[in-house]
Amino acid sequence: MSQLNPKVGFVSLGCPKALVDSERILTQLRAEGYDIVPSYDSADVVVVNTCGFIDSAVTESLDAIGEAMNENGKVIVTGCLGKRPEEIRKAYPDVLAVSGPQDYQSVMEAVHAALPPKHDPFVDLVPDYGIKLTPRHYAYLKISEGCNHHCSFCIIPSMRGKLVSRPVDDVLREAERLVRGGVKELLVVSQDTSAYGVDVKYAERMWRDKAYQTRMKSLCEGLSELDAWTRMHYVYPYPHVDDVVPLMAENRILPYLDIPFQHASPRILKLMKRPGAVDKTLERVQRWRQLCPDITVRSTFIVGFPGETEAEFEELLSFLDEAQLDRVGAFAYSPVTGATANDLPGAVPDEVKQERLARFMARQAEISAARLEAKIGTVQQCLVDAIEDGIAVARSKADAPEIDGLVHIQNADEARLQVGQFVNVEITESDEHDLYGDALIEENPARKLLDLKVL
Repeated sequence: MSQLNPKVGFVSLGCPKALVDSERILTQLRAEGYDIVPSYDSADVVVVNTCGFIDSAVTESLDAIGEAMNENGKVIVTGCLGKRPEEIRKAYPDVLAVSGPQDYQSVMEAVHAALPPKHDPFVDLVPDYGIKLTPRHYAYLKISEGCNHHCSFCIIPSMRGKLVSRPVDDVLREAERLVRGGVKELLVVSQDTSAYGVDVKYAERMWRDKAYQTRMKSLCEGLSELDAWTRMHYVYPYPHVDDVVPLMAENRILPYLDIPFQHASPRILKLMKRPGAVDKTLERVQRWRQLCPDITVRSTFIVGFPGETEAEFEELLSFLDEAQLDRVGAFAYSPVTGATANDLPGAVPDEVKQERLARFMARQAEISAARLEAKIGTVQQCLVDAIEDGIAVARSKADAPEIDGLVHIQNADEARLQVGQFVNVEITESDEHDLYGDALIEENPARKLLDLKVL
């Protein structure tokens, strides 16, 4: 591309759903002839895609805007924090424009106003799968926007609106393009994956001459036709999730469920406006394991929610002991601006929140260590993410990128492993979070792979 092309710097913050938004904006920018540059001083304008979910994310977003203003001065702000423009303009009144999440048109209009394109859209082409911010071998697949729930600790619906499901054929075609472009793992994301299609009454669409409903199970069936791992995130524990687990047992999609349980006290769950049948939740987890013994169940929890007593926190610890979840994340409650939970009585002191969080993570570390130790001596199929100093950093079917553990392959050089390669690994050691092992060389003969990079 010509050196005269206008140059845009881009900062992407927040969750995978925001990352998908960034990818779509970057794809449009490249399609219109803009160069994407990695530094402030080489950029003609900077776009900052913000997060606004919790206080720490707001602070990070405001700091990123401030850094871009100081280093460049021409800044366009979008994303979740953009739903609170008054907060942004109070701190930085000279930003060029502010827009909310998934408002791609407003971002492009702001870029055009600040930096008109200089290109021929019929010459400056991009790959049919667009611009990706993830490594070449995996990609996030966003199936819907918004959420119909009213969890008291969350403000996402006020930022992203009610549930809007993408047509299932559009999702499957996008997945097909990604796999054709070299993606080996599809990570399905939304605000509530198990609610997919409710808003469109599970409308039926055609893909590859076959009818598919806009429904989680049907989507999984379609994705299973592609030559890639499929990993499900942000699934609510509804009864119909049981219908998807047999697909995992048949190795059609990954035996992995990311389910945000949030708590285990019925009273706290009610205050959170979350499903509160803890006994049924435990029964469902056990049923999933009966249907698919290799299933990995991941979840997140909030400790220190307003009104949480020591006894209710102990209920949460007991739930951990009983559920024996494979992967767990936890947060100390953060009073996000606009969340109705902030008005509840019985705010838990910060020092108590942090003490409970430490106890929670210590308990889960014991569970995780025991479950990982049980994998010593097994052979795990892994996907290589990186190679550093002769050791391959990979993930098994049980590990999502950035949030779960890793598999460290000790003989990467001997096995001649490459990033993006599937490999069978014999597990020899473990700790609280990660596995260690050796690639089975005889099952993975060295082969030269093209390492094409999308610029």
